Amino acid sequence: MNTIIFGDGNLGRAIAAALRETGTEPRILGRPATNGRHVPDALGSVDMVFDASRGDAVLTNVESALAAGCRRFVIGTTGWDADRPAVDGVLREAGASAVVAANLSVGAALFLRIVERAAALYGAVDGFEPYIVEWHRRNKRDRPSGTARELARLIVAGEGTADDAARAGTADDAARAGTADGATRAGELEIAVVRAGSSPGMHLVGFDAPGETIELRLTARDRSAYAAGALAAAAWLSAASRSAGCHPFDAVIDEMTQRTLAATA
Repeated sequence: MNTIIFGDGNLGRAIAAALRETGTEPRILGRPATNGRHVPDALGSVDMVFDASRGDAVLTNVESALAAGCRRFVIGTTGWDADRPAVDGVLREAGASAVVAANLSVGAALFLRIVERAAALYGAVDGFEPYIVEWHRRNKRDRPSGTARELARLIVAGEGTADDAARAGTADDAARAGTADGATRAGELEIAVVRAGSSPGMHLVGFDAPGETIELRLTARDRSAYAAGALAAAAWLSAASRSAGCHPFDAVIDEMTQRTLAATA
């Protein structure tokens, strides 16, 4: 099987290492030398693509791989939200399918579900104010991270407050708009972003009240969890015919958990 990984950074190399353990030797491609686009003829006949590149390269990478005949994609790149409708469109037009996630870790996907439930519970009572802290390596480009943005969306939806628009704006546009003196506005979701060192990823969600604080934390020790999730997504795509377009990683998680629960019933 001709497997290509777009992106020769930390995530791309981690996916490659995981594939080699299964007996698959992938081709890892960095940024194209000219024109910002990979030449389809140079890709060969592609069976599976993993995208771990840059947000501004996802659309052209997908277009090039589609032209080379690929119909299955796993996209773990972040920072391409503006191009998602276009990516979904070209996939549908070609009859191709992709699993898309800002974070391909199975543990992170389950963490999101825990946070969603926690936000609903603490949002149902008075006095608990949510916040998010995320820490990644110094050279990570997007801030807040894609995972932090998804956590913010879940918290806003779970709380169901009247100030949802203001909270959603902080998740979409910046870590925190704040007021002129740096204070947090009432009803605004605080998202603290740290870009330092080489951390592969830490996300903390807290709910603070006058007399107590509850914190939920997800810490990645390395990128092996992301790679394992990428392979699980590829297996899901290969296991059955999937509808064209972008699929959330949740679809993979649903099938995994349902299979496990059925086996233990």
